[in-house]
Amino acid sequence: MNASSTAPGADAGHDPDAAGYRSGFACFVGRPNAGKSTLTNALVGTKVAITSTRPQTTRHTVRGIVHRADAQLVLVDTPGLHKPRTLLGERLNDVVRTTWAEVDVIGFCVPADQRIGPGDRFIAGELAEVRKKTPKVAVVTKTDLVTHEALAEQLMAVDQLGKELGIEWAEIVPVSGTAGTQVELLAGLLVPLLPEGPPLYPDGDLTDEPEQVMVAELIREATLEGVRDELPHSIAVVVEEMVPREGRPADRPLLDVHANIFLERPSQKGIVIGPKGKRLKEVGSTSRRHIEALLGTPVYLDLHVKVAKDWQRDPKQLRRLGF
Repeated sequence: MNASSTAPGADAGHDPDAAGYRSGFACFVGRPNAGKSTLTNALVGTKVAITSTRPQTTRHTVRGIVHRADAQLVLVDTPGLHKPRTLLGERLNDVVRTTWAEVDVIGFCVPADQRIGPGDRFIAGELAEVRKKTPKVAVVTKTDLVTHEALAEQLMAVDQLGKELGIEWAEIVPVSGTAGTQVELLAGLLVPLLPEGPPLYPDGDLTDEPEQVMVAELIREATLEGVRDELPHSIAVVVEEMVPREGRPADRPLLDVHANIFLERPSQKGIVIGPKGKRLKEVGSTSRRHIEALLGTPVYLDLHVKVAKDWQRDPKQLRRLGF
C-alpha cells in the first residue's frame, strides 16, 4: 500500500495526455547531512524520508513523488556517499552509484553554512565520471542559516568546483528545505530536464516505499534523537508485524505494530532504554504520533530492544535486517 494524500504543491489537475508532459527520476547526492532528505520532503510536501541532525541516517532509497500540472517528478533520496568503514558502508555506497546510473537528472547538494570540503570534492569527482548526458544541478541547501554575502560566496565556490572538475552545472540553485525557500523554483528547473512521457505512478501516490519500511524508519528516527554520538550507525529497526486489532468497532479501529530495535552491543541497550525505561517510552510516543499521522489510524506500538552482535559487519545479519 502506498502512502497517498494531497500534498501541498501536489496538483491534482494535471493532464498526462497533454503535449509536453514530462516524467522521470531525479536524485539528490551529497555528503552526509547535506539536507537531501529535508529537501525531498519539502518538494513532495510531506514526510517521506527521515531526517536527523545525525549524519548518515538515510539507508533506504526513498522515492518521493511530486505531482505537477506539467510533470511527475520522482525523487530518489540516496544515502550519503562516504568512505566506508564497514560492510554496511560499502553496500550503502553501492546503492548510491547504482542510482546515479539510472536517473534522468542528478542534484548535487552542498550546505550553505559549511565551506566546500574534501567530502564534497570526493563526491563531485565521482559525479564528473557519470555520463556527460545526465544533467547535473548544483543545489546549495540550508540557505536560511547564512547571510546573503555568505550565500553568494558559496554559490561562486560551487560554480568554481564545477569548472575545476569539468562538470557543467545545468543550474545552480540556492534553497532552504526547512523554510521552503525556492523549493518550487527548484522543481520548476528540474522538470524541463526530464524526458517527455506519461506519469510513472498513480495520481495521489507520494512514495513507493512500503508502509512497513516507512514505519520502521520513523521508529529509527525517534530512536536516533538524543542518543550519544556513537550510536547512530548501530541502530536498525525491523517491523515484525502490522495487524488490525480484532473485535474493534468499525469507527474505532486500532492497528497493532510490533517492532524490534536492534543494537550491536549489550552495553548500548541501557542508552536506548534509559533510566527506568524513560527513553524508550519517549521513542514510543514520538514514533507512534508520526506513524498515526502517516497511516491515518490509531496505533498500539509494541517496541523491544534486542542485540544483533556487530550486525554492520556480518553479511547474514545485514540480510536479515533488510540491507
